[in-house]
Amino acid sequence: MSNTEVYEVFAVRYATRPAQRRDHFVGGDPHDGSMPMDYFVWLIRNEHRTFVVDTGFHADMAIKRQREYLRSPKQGLSLIGVDTNEVTDVILTHLHYDHVGTFDDFPKAQFHLQDAEMSFATGRHMCNAHMNHGYEVEEVVSMVRLVYKDRVTFYQGAQELAPGVSIHHIGGHTDGLQCVRVMTQRGWVVLASDASHFYEHMRSHRYFTLVFNLGDMLNGYRTLYELAASPDHVVPGHDPLVMQYYPAPSPELEGIVVRLDVAPKA
Repeated sequence: MSNTEVYEVFAVRYATRPAQRRDHFVGGDPHDGSMPMDYFVWLIRNEHRTFVVDTGFHADMAIKRQREYLRSPKQGLSLIGVDTNEVTDVILTHLHYDHVGTFDDFPKAQFHLQDAEMSFATGRHMCNAHMNHGYEVEEVVSMVRLVYKDRVTFYQGAQELAPGVSIHHIGGHTDGLQCVRVMTQRGWVVLASDASHFYEHMRSHRYFTLVFNLGDMLNGYRTLYELAASPDHVVPGHDPLVMQYYPAPSPELEGIVVRLDVAPKA
């Protein structure tokens, strides 16, 4: 593809949970303190195309996993003019419960997924409780059903999905984790998803506690920076600081949605 297009990019916050610093780093952390985690889905759009990145989880999953549910991803997206019933393209960074759970709110969507992620989520490593903890078996099975309905498109590595939108296999957190690179008015922005849960992970080269391959996770930080226009153009997957760094599209959406295609606040 050619003639790169420019897109708006939004992060939509739909849930949160309290946590401590020790919960987020392999080996724990010597600094005892609060480190809450936010949950997002992302929107990429221009006048020609719309991509939703990940689908979050439903309210019943929030109860099961003891998360604070703020709104459904569907409700959050509707606040910026997106009807999930009409979305035709959803990029799934991986199949963990908090990234695929409301897939059923996207009845017309084609789901874009790495081959390695489906293999990982249905293969031998799911016999290990540590590895399968982030997955919900019924969601994985449902995604397999969508494969048989020709609603999943698979990739091996990097692929341009549209002019100015590409996916890149990272691995690490899960074997098939991918990030998303988007051309915006401020240059190439990279949605890291769980390639880096928090800014601190990639900035300090430390690891989140749920990890399949430490080497791939560490190499992934370098890949994120190589793909982005600058380190400030990489957006982590769960950091509450994202809501502080970037502006809301309107005063009514403060604390709910921020724009990632504009420069962070000074």
